[in-house]
Amino acid sequence: MTGARRSATLMSVTTTSEQAVRLHDVRRVYGSKGATVNALDGVSIDFGVGTFTAVMGPSGSGKSTLLQCAAGLDRPTSGDVFIGTTRLNDLSETKLTLLRRQKIGFVFQQFNLLPSLTAELNVALPLMLAGRRPKRSETRGVLASLGLGERTKHRPSEMSGGQQQRVAIARALITKPEVLFADEPTGALDSTTGREILVLLRSVVDKHGQTVIMVTHDPVAASFADRVVFLSDGRLAGELQNPTPQAVAERMTLLEVASIGTTK
Repeated sequence: MTGARRSATLMSVTTTSEQAVRLHDVRRVYGSKGATVNALDGVSIDFGVGTFTAVMGPSGSGKSTLLQCAAGLDRPTSGDVFIGTTRLNDLSETKLTLLRRQKIGFVFQQFNLLPSLTAELNVALPLMLAGRRPKRSETRGVLASLGLGERTKHRPSEMSGGQQQRVAIARALITKPEVLFADEPTGALDSTTGREILVLLRSVVDKHGQTVIMVTHDPVAASFADRVVFLSDGRLAGELQNPTPQAVAERMTLLEVASIGTTK
């Protein structure tokens, strides 16, 4: 994506004041008295509709916990989490599960495909779990849009890592979620295939106006986002707008050096 084209795109997706995801003073404490870990320590952050945000930080900074709380996979110890205008704290486990099926998609580093199912059936699974009988045109259409039109009958073992991740993305998109959460989606891929996946995630935002929140350790991956949010010791440690790989790498180096210093 050229700089000019990317700048124009960013102007179109970041001017909205509507928030897809909001966290207010979120804390997540693990363990019991005397042996507690503050994975998140009072985090307040908004993710606008139709934006792409990368979340980064040193090991143990709270990245995955932030993603899990924001997606309703884990409940915060205190604080509020909203998907759109819905406060997740108020939902029962059953209603939370229904909300995730309707409004949220997930992509993980390990593709988590069912090995016995074809690509088409793996993609159809979220619809079937929601009690819908998916139309073949739906599943094949989303696979075709990701370049997998010839792979609908292939099982995961018959596909490359990049193709499996595309199936995982298709599975996440089949329900037309408002927010797509991605946890190290390129971590198990080579650089060329990883770039293809990042281009796909970028297009989810630019072409369809969906919101993407991605945890990554890779400055190049982060540069595909509109902004990068940094965490350190469970707290927000700044952000970068319109990130470049070099700027992200420099900020991460500073955070990692500071993190080493505090553990000595």
